[in-house]
Amino acid sequence: MEELKDTDRLTTYLRTNGIESLFNTSLQPHLTLCTFEQGEKICSQGEPAAYLYVLVEGKVKVYTTSPEGKTLILSFKNPLELIGDIEYVRGTETVNTVEAVSQVTMIGVHHRWLKKYGSSDPAFLNFLLKIITNKFYIKSNTLRFNLLYPVEVRLASYLLSVSFDASNGLLNGKHSTASLKDAANLIGTSYRHLNRVIQQLCAEGLVERYSGGILVKDHEGLKKLANDNIYE
Repeated sequence: MEELKDTDRLTTYLRTNGIESLFNTSLQPHLTLCTFEQGEKICSQGEPAAYLYVLVEGKVKVYTTSPEGKTLILSFKNPLELIGDIEYVRGTETVNTVEAVSQVTMIGVHHRWLKKYGSSDPAFLNFLLKIITNKFYIKSNTLRFNLLYPVEVRLASYLLSVSFDASNGLLNGKHSTASLKDAANLIGTSYRHLNRVIQQLCAEGLVERYSGGILVKDHEGLKKLANDNIYE
């Protein structure tokens, strides 16, 4: 993480995202602008939570890990999104791991300033309520998605989510063998079965296998297969 000392850029993010009014004049001096590199963790499950973040640029993925070390993807998030809101409201440790899929920019504010200046602010609390209720709605859909849809649909959706950002621009398109092992855990299947599905997608011309992993070849074909059931 890199903290940027750029007040003008911070103000621009607040204005362009229409959230300047959410942070009152007492809170605004305590806002910080942070950047995270691709693959960097913004927060990790089980760790103490001290900051509320507003995602203003880039994409992140949210996943949970069982005591046995198995992981399951919950969702991908694009701007405008809050990270750490549930932890702030409940006063708990970090619930899920959040990792940058692309380069990410966040506006951060420490919990102590939120409690001092935001705990009775109607505009901020109303925004918080909308975000949290939307997360419960998304979680319900994701659970249904993981339970009801076959692996090829889940894999297509996962590949779309990690390969393209909010503006539909290609992030990378390449996925290493190591990341595919993670993908198997994240979408809830075995690595062996994932390989069989990848062979199927290769035969259909949607992806291409190379020595280090796979390459997305047909974005529109994957989107059709996923039937817009994206983890986002």
